[in-house]
Amino acid sequence: MTQTTPRARRRRQARGERRIELLLDVAAQVFAEVGFEAATTNAIAARAGMSPGSLYQFFPNKDAIAEALADRFVDRLRATEAIFGPEIEYLPLDELIDHVVDPLVSFHVDHPGFQALFSGSIVSPRLAAATHGFLQAVVRRTEAMFAVRAPGLSAERRARCARVSVELIRALLPLVVAADPAERDAMVIELKAAQRGYLAPIFASGSSNAELAAPVSD
Repeated sequence: MTQTTPRARRRRQARGERRIELLLDVAAQVFAEVGFEAATTNAIAARAGMSPGSLYQFFPNKDAIAEALADRFVDRLRATEAIFGPEIEYLPLDELIDHVVDPLVSFHVDHPGFQALFSGSIVSPRLAAATHGFLQAVVRRTEAMFAVRAPGLSAERRARCARVSVELIRALLPLVVAADPAERDAMVIELKAAQRGYLAPIFASGSSNAELAAPVSD
């Protein structure tokens, strides 16, 4: 009886991992186009260029695909949180907006199935929990930014402004992502203009200093 060599097993495992990644990429596209509820495993398999039987070797049903895709989104969403570091407290306003908006736009464009899984009638619990945690962390970081850039604000208004600033971007991102590629850059400019129009007067009226200077290192 022929035994499978370790090298052959590794090749087979690598091939299986590539097929899983392909299925997840295709599922993200299908979910984005028709929604989670209308998507079918047959449609995902067909677009991936494999039979439904081959798909079922890796995923028993559509829910299993969605959970695997949600885990991928969770990992990449956590990596995006790094853009809300302490530097946002001191960057010039236009640089601040670019620093925050550009990676968020890239995340949503690169992960077309995210909104379908997060906002559909069947929501992945892990994705919902991770997204909620991400938003809470972002609001806290934004509130800390307001404390530095607009120290004259009351704690109550600071919390409110942080929430509005975050939700403004969150509300407009789907419009940016849905735009044709030729129109997307113009939509990003409008999103940034909306954020600038909201933040600039708050920073101006809430700051106790004529200029906001970055801390000087020793």
